[in-house]
Amino acid sequence: MLRKLFFDFQYRFSKPRWDSGITPPEVVAQIESGTIRGRALDLGCGTGTNSIYLAQHGFTVVGVDFAAKAIATARDKAQHAGVAVEFHAADVTRLDSLGMREPFDFVLDMGCFHSIDAAGRARYAEHLAQLTRPGAVFMLYAFSPRPAEEPSRGVQLRAAGVTPDEVQQTFAPHWALERIEHGADRGARASAWYWFKRQ
Repeated sequence: MLRKLFFDFQYRFSKPRWDSGITPPEVVAQIESGTIRGRALDLGCGTGTNSIYLAQHGFTVVGVDFAAKAIATARDKAQHAGVAVEFHAADVTRLDSLGMREPFDFVLDMGCFHSIDAAGRARYAEHLAQLTRPGAVFMLYAFSPRPAEEPSRGVQLRAAGVTPDEVQQTFAPHWALERIEHGADRGARASAWYWFKRQ
């Protein structure tokens, strides 16, 4: 509940630093490779930047975020962009509540999974397996855990972060990890992009 209030507050009264309005080059490269088509699921979609990009590239898109203000903004942005995106104000750890019947071909999570607790991560992975077809691609961007000696900045509702081993273990056996690209967020916090394929 505190996380939801925090994110609602951020979207309602400020421009969150993570809401850049730019689709990252890793996603652009994946989509413009032309190897994926069909239905896309954007988890933790925020104000819809990536959902709109996917819709503009021919995908049927569903975006999910539990911040109601972010979803309201996303709907306005999609309307102004002239694209149809199905946005839901919902919890990504309870995707069964969406009642989706047709499976997804592509899933994107850019910075959502790493802030969920262990029980929520397990539910997220279980529902994601049920919502995707064999051969689907899942792109995940996540922070690594903050080193214990490093002071935190700003409000920290819980210690966000996940190790590569934790990521791999959470999504096995339904997803095969195809590659990882390690990096750093804003030049400091360790992070990585993960590419999975549905088995």
